[in-house]
Amino acid sequence: MLAGCATTNSARAPDADLHKLKTFYVVRLSSDERGIEKLISKQLVTLGYQSTSGDAPMPASPVDAIVTYQDRWMWDITMYMIKLSIQVHDGATDAILANGEVMRPSLQRKSPEGMVEETLGVVFK
Repeated sequence: MLAGCATTNSARAPDADLHKLKTFYVVRLSSDERGIEKLISKQLVTLGYQSTSGDAPMPASPVDAIVTYQDRWMWDITMYMIKLSIQVHDGATDAILANGEVMRPSLQRKSPEGMVEETLGVVFK
């Protein structure tokens, strides 16, 4: 029997200063029917940033950063999010400033809100 461990990874561009970012736009993943973009945007607001989300690949007004994500779901009695990856892009150049990823197997699963909170914590640490 294999035991799974929760893992976290993050990376940041050498010149990236995420503390200078104030406004964010979270792009909804086209296949997302669970509203993860709204959870990410809500958590950014909780962290003290201004954030909106939507289906368009670019926001209607300029922002400091554009956030993209990928979520992966698995079945084990119920559906759960096994992995969440979040990327923070420069709002003007689209260059990736930082990214973070959290993976939690079934026995260590968290709610989607918990996964978003943990992954953004990894990105902004």
